[in-house]
Amino acid sequence: MTRYLKSPIALGLITLALLILVASTFAIVPETKQAVIVRFGEPQRILNKYRPNEPYGRTGAGLAVRLPFLEQIVWIDKRIQSIGMENQQVLSTDQLRLQVDAFARYRIVDPLRMYISAGTEQRVSDQLKPILSSALRNELGRRPFAALLSPERGQMMDNIQSALNRVARQYGAEIVDVRIKRADLPDGTPLDSAFQRMRTAREQEARSIEAQGYKQAQIIRAEADAEAAATYARAFNQDPDFYDFYRAMQSYQLSFIAETANGEPPRGRTGIILSPNNEYLRQFRGSGR
Repeated sequence: MTRYLKSPIALGLITLALLILVASTFAIVPETKQAVIVRFGEPQRILNKYRPNEPYGRTGAGLAVRLPFLEQIVWIDKRIQSIGMENQQVLSTDQLRLQVDAFARYRIVDPLRMYISAGTEQRVSDQLKPILSSALRNELGRRPFAALLSPERGQMMDNIQSALNRVARQYGAEIVDVRIKRADLPDGTPLDSAFQRMRTAREQEARSIEAQGYKQAQIIRAEADAEAAATYARAFNQDPDFYDFYRAMQSYQLSFIAETANGEPPRGRTGIILSPNNEYLRQFRGSGR
């Protein structure tokens, strides 16, 4: 034994064997990873499993021990992952073909279920992508294009997230968020036609509002005229002579005093020839004449 220890080659081989043994026995689990310990293909235990709102530093990360050469570690990311969907064509209820870009964020919350159902994180992502596309197509296909530009969009995202979450649970994942990055009409005739329809709809809405405003103005004007007529009638009933005199003075002012646009008398004169006995000039004759 001593002879082997004196040999540099033998010492190197022993050192290498010890390093391999230590590496196969001990492992460091980082804070950002979950570990599934597998023995002969069967999961044995979970290290540093994700738990909501768990304080940093108390998650179970650190040095882990396993049976050398018999147990392997399957690493699963603890952080939020993302899947994207680019240039997906969706047909809305108003028969518009939309080009939609969307993405979803998820996290592996049950590493044991994920390992049993999918095996790897990449397979989870591959399984969720078509589900995201299907859920997005189903939700947008039930609504018009204008819904994407309204507060209804938030409800649409919640519905897509719920549909995607039902599938994600089967793989030990949880959908954190779903968002539409872009939803545009294809360039060319469809886009121009959509703009024209939107412009026509807004013009019709403007004409409707204008008609309603004109109707309300007519109603207010009629009510004001009726109230004025009632006021004149009450005044006439209280003192008919004064009312007749007041109305005659207003008529004389309009007939004999011409005004310019700014309310000032004109520089020239206005002449009217009438008989002194004309009924129109009865107020100039005084009472009793």
